[in-house]
Amino acid sequence: MKKLTLLFILAASPALASEEGPFFSLRNPNFVVLIAFLLFVAIIVKFKVPALLGSLLDKRADTIKSELDEARALREEAQSILASYERKAREVQAQAEGIVVAAKRDAQAAADVAKAELQASIARRLKAAEEQIASAEASALKDVKDRAVQVAIAAAAEVLAGQMTPDRKAGLIDTAISEVQARLN
Repeated sequence: MKKLTLLFILAASPALASEEGPFFSLRNPNFVVLIAFLLFVAIIVKFKVPALLGSLLDKRADTIKSELDEARALREEAQSILASYERKAREVQAQAEGIVVAAKRDAQAAADVAKAELQASIARRLKAAEEQIASAEASALKDVKDRAVQVAIAAAAEVLAGQMTPDRKAGLIDTAISEVQARLN
């Protein structure tokens, strides 16, 4: 405190040359201001205001440091969450690509199966059509043969009718009746 007082006295040396009389007089306003200032400084020091201000500043610094630490921790947590979401997004993208590949593969397999079934169906229908054509051809041949037989029988009947005598007709009928009786018994 003595050093501080001496410092103030030396700092006030230009004021010693004032025109208002001796410096160490209560009538000199500079001396009164110096006394008031020294009393003010003494009161501040007595009540430990610099220590109080220092502790308040330290508390504020600690608060700011804790807020910075918390902000740093929140930033790191946000970065880890972001990394997690980016990793999940990549996994989902990979799964989606896998699903698309599987869907294309399944669609191709289904198309191949449908193509094979269509070819088999076409082959069956061709075979059925060929069988119907063969059946119609056989039926047409049978109809032609039947008609040829009918025409031949009719022609033979006409020829035989023209060559047959009534006695011969009666003999053929008797022979046919006896043949039927022999077969039935």
